[in-house]
Amino acid sequence: MFWKKRKRIAGLCVLGFALIVPPLVIESPYVVHILTLSAVNVVLGIGFAMLLNCGMISLGIAAFWAIGAYASALLVMNLGLSFWLALPFSGIISGLVGLVFGSLTVQLDKGAFLLMTVSINAILVEVFGHVELFGGWEGITRIPPPNPIPLPFHITIEFLTKTAFYYLAVFLLVLTLATSYALYSSRIGRAWRSINLSKNLAQSLGISVFRYRLTAFVVSSFFVGLVGSFHAHYTGVLTPGTFSVFRSIYVQFYAILGGPGYVLSGPTVGAIVMTLLPEYLRIVKEIEPIITGAFIVLVAVFFPNGMLGLLMRAQSLLTTIGKWPNGLKSCQ
Repeated sequence: MFWKKRKRIAGLCVLGFALIVPPLVIESPYVVHILTLSAVNVVLGIGFAMLLNCGMISLGIAAFWAIGAYASALLVMNLGLSFWLALPFSGIISGLVGLVFGSLTVQLDKGAFLLMTVSINAILVEVFGHVELFGGWEGITRIPPPNPIPLPFHITIEFLTKTAFYYLAVFLLVLTLATSYALYSSRIGRAWRSINLSKNLAQSLGISVFRYRLTAFVVSSFFVGLVGSFHAHYTGVLTPGTFSVFRSIYVQFYAILGGPGYVLSGPTVGAIVMTLLPEYLRIVKEIEPIITGAFIVLVAVFFPNGMLGLLMRAQSLLTTIGKWPNGLKSCQ
């Protein structure tokens, strides 16, 4: 137990170092921008994985991301709220929409649920594009950055650089990771895994499939809405096309390519790889979609447990090979 605790503390220290240090040593704003996008995509991937862990495959993650983004922009620009109030309100609004939508859909089978999430994503994109309140297809522009944060000793944190936004994205990422870890470690997480293994068996054991699935849907919608708010004020522009069904498909790739059995580390690895790969293939712009698509197909077909599953298999193989000399020696 002592060594397990030390190992966990060491892992947290490494994670903290990896999150805090990069902007301090990286001078390129472009690289910091890519790291910021990676943090946002990790949260989106975790939101999808939370539903997948309950046996629900959603293609509507981008819809709830859009709800948080548009809600935050309108609260700040039309009602004059501070960003720091609009941020949690956006998550709450997205969560409430998730509560209503989830109440009607989480009991459906996988195919019907998938179709319903695709439908709400497509419908919301059309609503945002045709309703003048949301800026139409041209979108909303000139969305202000977050309000400055005054600190003691006449220090003020202003969101005028990529680095400031990066740390805000990291804060939202850490909040999502910590909350998700707490849920997965609790009775709620055990119920989610039971439902994913067998919905009927979970029901026979007295687990309310409806209640636990709805909980996952609301929590997922809340955190996706939070990063939607961040996205609106980070980019300063919102257009309906950003939140299409294709974006939801990309989010699905984050969780599945990383490893569907790894509820937190899988989406993290998958989102980082799927953010970095297209960006660094821009030098071969014409064939970038082909390379990215081929990579996705190869991983999905030959490594169904994702990249982390492949890594675990490699580690197990190396451990087995490392034991061979001792095994051979004992046979002599």
